[in-house]
Amino acid sequence: MSWPEWAATETHRIHASGQWRAPRDLDAQGATGALAPDGRSVVSFASNDYLGLTQHPAVVAAAHAALDRWGTGSGSARLIVGSRPVHTDLERALAEWKRSESAVLFPTGFAANLGVLTTFGGPSVLVCSDELNHASIIDGCRLSRSEVTVFHHADPEHVDRLLREVPGRRAIVVTDSVFSMDGDVAPVEDLAEVCAGHGALLVIDEAHAVLGPDPDLDGIDALRVGTLSKTLGSLGGFVAGPHAFTDLLVNRARSYIFTTASTPADAAAALAAVEVLRSPEGDALRARLRGHVEAVRAGHPSPIVPVVIG
Repeated sequence: MSWPEWAATETHRIHASGQWRAPRDLDAQGATGALAPDGRSVVSFASNDYLGLTQHPAVVAAAHAALDRWGTGSGSARLIVGSRPVHTDLERALAEWKRSESAVLFPTGFAANLGVLTTFGGPSVLVCSDELNHASIIDGCRLSRSEVTVFHHADPEHVDRLLREVPGRRAIVVTDSVFSMDGDVAPVEDLAEVCAGHGALLVIDEAHAVLGPDPDLDGIDALRVGTLSKTLGSLGGFVAGPHAFTDLLVNRARSYIFTTASTPADAAAALAAVEVLRSPEGDALRARLRGHVEAVRAGHPSPIVPVVIG
């Protein structure tokens, strides 16, 4: 079978299974407007722009100012000539926000997870991964060449049993903090306690964490992976943690080293968004979002409210 024939066969299978995907152009700003392809004005409940910061005047103005100063692209990887002062300023702000020693930027959250797991994993490392983790974590586990064990969803006792079976072995426990399909929340503090007892590294993907407050991970070997592309209304990813960990990522993570730096405009927009989030206005925006969640499904822990169809 030729490659075109194989591709046609695979696409036919996807169509036949009812799982065909295709993007739709939606010409709108924010959650309201002419969203439907036929021009109807509808309200979107599917966006991950949780606090509406993609349209915040300060965020938009920061992006415009960066475009005027540095142009549209970085022109290189960070380690060559692609790093701009705004990248470093954003890393400092993210580290302070996450109460970490340091932070390092990646082009996407997906790339950040790949970078962490391929840098800290390896054939001698056991990775314990939640069964409902994001695809970027799953792919990072595969690329890391680690031994991977999947633990029961949000079950720290299962993690504890798995780690007891390999005393003294280097291990990573990786989990979403808020799970992107069901919107439930991982027992981060309990997982941190288990990791501390076994000397395991805790990796938390906080891409959808919005309402806070952040869990206290003082004294725990931990890396916090985040995204600039959702709540912060921009594009990119980051990893926050101890200097020793982020320095290693800068020198070993291929998804950091061998890619062009995020655009200055994206970094500037994210920096402005962090400043909004850490202000009284940010508290008000989170409170408003919490109110929306309560109106849709009282007591639900996150703004991701699943609606099962079929």
